[in-house]
Amino acid sequence: MKKALSLVLVAVFLVSLSGGLSVIPSAKAAVAQEVTYNLGAEPPGIDPGVTIGVPESTVEMQVFDGLTRLDSKNVPQPAIAKSWTISKDGKTYIFTLRDAYWTNGTPVTAYDFEYAWKRVLSPELAAQYATQLYYVYGGEAFNTSIKVGTKYYAQAVDAKGNPVMKTVGGKQVAQPNMAKPIDPSKNVGVKALNAKTLKVYLQSPTAYFLALTAFNTLYPVCKAVVSTNDKWASDVKTYVTNGPFKLTQWSHNDKMVFVKNPTYWDKNNVKLTKVTFLMVEDSSTALSMYQSGQLDSAVTVPSSELPKLVASGDVKILPMLATYLYMFNTTKKPFNDVRVRKALTLAINRGQITKSITKGGETPALGMVSNGIPDALPGSDFRTVGGSYFKDNDIATAKALLAQAGYPNGKGFPAFTLLFNTSDLHKSIAEAVQQMWKKNLGITCSLGSEEWGVYLADEASLNYDVVRRSPTADYMDPNTYLELFVTGNGRNMTGYSNKAYDALIAKEKATVDPKARMAVLHAAEKILMTDMPIAPVYFYTNPVLLSKHIKNFYESALGIVDWKPTYMA
Repeated sequence: MKKALSLVLVAVFLVSLSGGLSVIPSAKAAVAQEVTYNLGAEPPGIDPGVTIGVPESTVEMQVFDGLTRLDSKNVPQPAIAKSWTISKDGKTYIFTLRDAYWTNGTPVTAYDFEYAWKRVLSPELAAQYATQLYYVYGGEAFNTSIKVGTKYYAQAVDAKGNPVMKTVGGKQVAQPNMAKPIDPSKNVGVKALNAKTLKVYLQSPTAYFLALTAFNTLYPVCKAVVSTNDKWASDVKTYVTNGPFKLTQWSHNDKMVFVKNPTYWDKNNVKLTKVTFLMVEDSSTALSMYQSGQLDSAVTVPSSELPKLVASGDVKILPMLATYLYMFNTTKKPFNDVRVRKALTLAINRGQITKSITKGGETPALGMVSNGIPDALPGSDFRTVGGSYFKDNDIATAKALLAQAGYPNGKGFPAFTLLFNTSDLHKSIAEAVQQMWKKNLGITCSLGSEEWGVYLADEASLNYDVVRRSPTADYMDPNTYLELFVTGNGRNMTGYSNKAYDALIAKEKATVDPKARMAVLHAAEKILMTDMPIAPVYFYTNPVLLSKHIKNFYESALGIVDWKPTYMA
C-alpha cells in the first residue's frame, strides 16, 4: 500500500514538472514596503530652523531625529540622546548622545546641536519659532539682540522699559545698548562639553522641555554643511539629515520621494523602504487617486464623503490638538476696534459649521486652548476647567457691538477680504462665514485663496484683513497656544499687544507649582478672549484616509505623521 501511494506521489510530482496540476504550495508574495501619502501642499521650505507649518514639519519628521522622539502616546523617548540627567532644581539637563551619523557619513555631535539651536536664536535668521528656545537661559536676550558688525548687543530701553527707536530710511529701528554686549558662546545656556555631551541650562524649570526637544525647531543640523551653504535645504544633494529616511527627489508642486536611510542609528526598526509624498491640494482628487490605487493615505478628506468613508473603514478619526480660527489684523481699521472683532466672532454659527461642513466630530471652540490639554489636577482638562468665554451664534450681542462701533446693521462697514490657503474645506467654511456675516450683521466681505507659501508670507507680513489659521500644539501644555500672542512673538501675526497679557505669560514660565501656574494660564486666556484678536471656530479632530494595508500608522496629536514605525501588510 505504501509503495502504491509512493508511485501516485511520484506521478503527481512529474505532472507538476510538466506544467500540469501542482500540489506544491506557492510562497506568498512579499508585500512591497512602500507607501504613497498625500501631503496636501507644497512645503515652502524644509529647513527645520525656520519652517512653521505642519506640511514642512511632516517632511522634517521623516528625515531628522532630535534629542528625543515622541512615541505613539506622545511621550518623548530617547533618540539621538541615549540618556540624560536633570538637576534637582529642574534647570540643568545633561544629554549623552549615542553613535549616530548624518547622511553624508559624518558623526552627529553635540556641537551640531549647539550650532543648530544658536542658529535658530540668532537675530539675523529671523526664525519665527525661535521662541521655542526662549526656555534656554539667555535665549530670548540673544534672539532680540542687535548685531553691530560681528558683535551682538542688548536692545536699548528707556526708563519705562520700552525699546529706544530711531527712524532710519523711513522705518523705526531698535537701537543697541553698547554697554550690554551679548556673547552667544558664553551667554546662551546650550554648550557642547564634548562630541557626545550636551549641556542645557534653562531660564526656569520647564516640565515639558523633553517634549520640546522632539520638536523640529530643536532638531540638529550638520554644522559643517549648513554653516557654509545658506541654500543647503533647497537641493536634495546638499540636504544632509540624520533621520529614518533620506530625501532623494523633490519635484516641486508634485512630489517628494524618500528612501530608507542606511546610516540611521535605528535602521533595523524602519520597515518601509520608500515613502512618496504627493502635493494634491484638492481633497476630492486625492480621494479619487486613493480609490484607484494611486494613494495609500491622505492628510485631507472631502467632508461630504466622511460618514461613508468612516463606515467603510477607509477613514480613521484621530485626536488632534489644534484650533481652527480666524485672525484679525489688529493694526488695520476697523479691526483695531475690539467691538468689531467681537461682533464678527459672535456672529459665527460654529455648531452649523461642525455639523454641516466638517462632519468629523469637531466641537465648537469657545476659547483658545483646545480640549485634550491637561490641567493641574490628574485627569482634568484645561478647556473643561476654563469653560466657555462667549456664546456661539450670539447674534443679538454681535449686532449691538457692531452698532456701538459705528456700523449699525453693517452700514458703512469698509470692504475687506477673508483670506485662506487653498483647500476645499477652507473654502466651504469661509463661504459659510461670509454668509453668516452678511445675514447676521449686514456685512459684505470678499474671499481670497492663496497657495500655501504665498499665504504664509502674506500672513507673516500682516498683508491681510482677516485670515484663517489653525495653531497646532507643539507640546502638551496650554502655553503652546497662549504664548503665540505675546508681543513680539514671531508667530503673533495679528499685531496684537497687551502688556498685562505679556506679564502673565512671563509669570507662568517662572511658576513652578502646577496649580498656581495653571491659574495664571487661565487668567491669560481670559485676557486674550476679552481682547479677541482671534475668532476661534472649532477644535479639530483628525480624519485620515488610510489604506487597510498600512499597519502601525502613527500621527501625533500635534498633527504630524511619523512613518518610522509603519509597515505594509
